[in-house]
Amino acid sequence: MPLWGRAGGAGGRLNFLRQVSHYLVRYATWIPPLIWFNAYVAEVTFIRGPSMYPFLNPQYNESMRRDLCLVWKLYAHEELRRGLVVTFRNPNDPKKTTVKRIVGLEGDVVRTKPPYPYEYASVPEGHVWVEGDGDKSQDSNYYGPISARLITGRVTHILSPWDRAGRVRWWDHPLREGVHRAS
Repeated sequence: MPLWGRAGGAGGRLNFLRQVSHYLVRYATWIPPLIWFNAYVAEVTFIRGPSMYPFLNPQYNESMRRDLCLVWKLYAHEELRRGLVVTFRNPNDPKKTTVKRIVGLEGDVVRTKPPYPYEYASVPEGHVWVEGDGDKSQDSNYYGPISARLITGRVTHILSPWDRAGRVRWWDHPLREGVHRAS
């Protein structure tokens, strides 16, 4: 039987084209708003790598499981706080998005870790100092303070694995010693 129905001919083709256009209008009109929502409001993403271990990806050394998280993007670079887990454009490779914890805010003096060339770093205006929770992390100790405008989102919820699903309670995470807060 032809794809356009039993009637065949021009009438069947016209009916088929109406159905296709109906489905395109019905479903394809949702694609631009979804792309916009994903780009500017919120995104569901997998957290890859060991840099936030054990806070995120606690099974990193045991399995290939990764945390699926909700990243809130709307006004992401405003009202930043120490301890907040954020995503940002990597200063060394802007095509990559990285996830780290904010350790220092503008005006803070941070005691750095190797390979940073100085023992202390002052966080300039409009910048933050970010570090991963794990030992295997390329963070501000590699590339220095980052502009707050590079921040693209805040990790707000863990969606999977189910046993850890819920709000990311970043405020309960102990802050790193060696940060002298600005007044």
